[in-house]
Amino acid sequence: MSDSMAGAAAVPDGHGPGAAGPPAPEPAAPRPLGVGVVPTGNAEVDERLARLADADHLSADGHVEVYEDVHRGLRDALTALDARPAAPGPPGTPQGPR
Repeated sequence: MSDSMAGAAAVPDGHGPGAAGPPAPEPAAPRPLGVGVVPTGNAEVDERLARLADADHLSADGHVEVYEDVHRGLRDALTALDARPAAPGPPGTPQGPR
């Protein structure tokens, strides 16, 4: 390096390690995916599935919260089905262990 350049400040020329490059593009605005949900006949499940539409209005990083909430609700609904007593069988059949 010459003495004349020793005190000069480095000015990026658009190339090399000091180059900033073009600005990053703005993320696309949220838009509905258009995925339809078919009613199941179970109000609790249908309510959870309808919540998926909330993700249509969020950026992609907000989808995780909605999906986890829906998954948690569906899991709880399935667990509740297991906790309910079984429907009685036809008359004359055993109702359980004796």
